[in-house]
Order: sequence, then C-alpha cells, then structure tokens
Amino acid sequence: MLRYNLSQSLLLKLMSEVQRRKYSQEEKNTIFDGEFMPHIDSMYNFAYRLTFDEDDAKDLVQDTYLKAYRFINSFEQGTNAKAWLFRILKNSFINEYRKKSKQPTKVDYQEVETYYNSDDVDYQSTTDLRAESVKDMLGDEISNALNSLAVDFRTVIILCDLEGFTYEEMAKILDIPIGTVRSRLHRARNLLKDKLRGYAQNMGYNTEGEEEEAEF
Repeated sequence: MLRYNLSQSLLLKLMSEVQRRKYSQEEKNTIFDGEFMPHIDSMYNFAYRLTFDEDDAKDLVQDTYLKAYRFINSFEQGTNAKAWLFRILKNSFINEYRKKSKQPTKVDYQEVETYYNSDDVDYQSTTDLRAESVKDMLGDEISNALNSLAVDFRTVIILCDLEGFTYEEMAKILDIPIGTVRSRLHRARNLLKDKLRGYAQNMGYNTEGEEEEAEF
C-alpha cells in the first residue's frame, strides 16, 4: 500500500512537472530549429526504410514533425531529441502506415525471443554490423538484404547499427524491454548475416570459419 502511494505520488509529481513546462513561442522555435531539424535526414532515411516509398516517407516525416511541434511542451530541452523524434515516427508508422495492405505483416517471433532471452545465448558472438557488414559492404546487396527482413527485425538494425542508438534508447523508442531489444537485434543480425553470406563470398570475404562454427 505504501509502495502504491509512493508510486502514485511520483506519477502525479511528474505529470505536474510536464504540465508546468510551457515554452514561449520563441523557445518553441528555437527548440524546433536547433534540436529537431538537424535530424531530418536521419528521420527520412528511417521512414524510407520502413515504408519503401518516397512519398510515404516524406508524409511520415512531415507528420512526425507536426506532432513534435504540437507536443513540444512534453519534450525536455537539452535531452535526446533524436530518440524522441524517432519514437514519434515509429508510433506514427505503426498507427497509420502499417495498416496499409502493402506493408509486411508483423513477424511472429515470440518463440524466437523466448530462446534468445535465455541464459544459453552468447551475445558476444553476434555480428555487430557497425564493425563489419555495414562498414565494409555498402551497396545494393546489403540494402536489399536489409529491406527483405521483417519490419521488426529491420527496425532494430536501423536503430542500432545505422543510427547508433543504445539499447536503453531503443527500448524507449520501441516501447519494449531492453532484453527484448537485445534478443531481437541478435536474431536480426544473424538473419541479415545469412542473407549476406553469399554476397560476401562473391566479394572475397572468408566465411568458411563462420559456416564451420555454425555447423558445429
């Protein structure tokens, strides 16, 4: 009962702080131009990776920035604006664009995540695309391989390996536990790695050791 009262008191305090935060018009414009707009290119790239359509991506970014300005009082100046914007875009995508029939359906990875959340998984063996695939192989092949992944797997790779978000930031953007972020990213990297293996061999990369390790 005491814990509940404390939690309720903290929640009310936080809500009160948000309600009290009200930027002037000049402050809003400063935040929008100085903290939001520098991320517009990353926002478009993320939107395009989700929608596969230039017009839809532009509409998604525009909708995101309209919402960002509308709810700017809920943003704390000086904090991670990029993560805040990405979360708005992600929610807009889910609420609007994912309803379209041309969008891929959500992958059912509950069984996969149950395994990858277990203590038997060695996350150190997961390929970090920032250090390997994305860094060394930029081209149509990797784009096609990434785009062929289910949207939930594709999203975590974009956020972590292309945009550089931490697990904690990704958890907030995606509204999922950090453990789920880790397991989903682990699985996504392995899926992409499998898709890229043939291309890597053609480019002269040695993948025999990886195949032997996988077979073992």
